[in-house]
Amino acid sequence: MISPSFISPLLTLAVVLAVTITPLISASGGFCQEKMATLGGVHDSQSSQNSAEIDSLARFAVDEHNKKENAILEFARVVKAKEQVVAGTMHHLTIEAIEAGKKKLYEAKVWVKPWLNFKELHEFKDAGDVPVFTSSDLGVKRG
Repeated sequence: MISPSFISPLLTLAVVLAVTITPLISASGGFCQEKMATLGGVHDSQSSQNSAEIDSLARFAVDEHNKKENAILEFARVVKAKEQVVAGTMHHLTIEAIEAGKKKLYEAKVWVKPWLNFKELHEFKDAGDVPVFTSSDLGVKRG
């Protein structure tokens, strides 16, 4: 008989494998080679940059940074969103925030493990000033 203390780690491993492997399986039932090549690599987010999920993660990053650094950044928008499959998902976000009335860019990494209800700000750093005009300010979409 298997002890109950052994079942929990096995169940966690099964969930991690299912979350990691399922996106790699093609509709025909075989492995999708182009997706396998990027497993663990950083790639464009499957969610759109302005989706509610990405927006929520970016706001979380700014709020956590403000708490840790006793700062007063105000979230403005997500400029770029990428993700990386790890034990969960590491979201790489470029965030525009307002500090003392001036727009600035920040790079944030948020680690998410949804099956454990886990979310952690892994990194938050200054990426410089925002250009006076960006393509999104002008309504231009880049290919």
